[in-house]
Amino acid sequence: MKEEIGRVLSMLQEGKIDSDKASELINALKQTAPASQAARTMGKPDYSKQPSSTSGAYLNKTLKVRVNSQDNESININVPMKLVKAVLGAGHSIASNIPQAANYVKDIDIALLIDAIENELDGQIVDIRSGEETITVVIE
Repeated sequence: MKEEIGRVLSMLQEGKIDSDKASELINALKQTAPASQAARTMGKPDYSKQPSSTSGAYLNKTLKVRVNSQDNESININVPMKLVKAVLGAGHSIASNIPQAANYVKDIDIALLIDAIENELDGQIVDIRSGEETITVVIE
């Protein structure tokens, strides 16, 4: 299921779908996952059950943002996932109340981001290359 959610987030990032459609697809994936899992493992114990909240091992990971420009300037940002999860909703609420920031955060689907964290999405999330400039976002 993680791969499917990752694909939905990639389509959202690429502009192929909007945040409402992405949220709808992820919810549909969540609803069909238990039924398809049960069909595949009929009569077998299910050891793959994940807790409804994010596991401690996942929260020990780091969100890493890397920006490299053609001027050989690089920006490296490392944010612990514990902090990302704790601040995500509050930060969005605060930013949406600041007039200069409101235009930038109005289209961010916080529920979708929190859902991705709850489903322990990891690995490379964003990879943008334009000329000599690159932006990479990874959870490791």
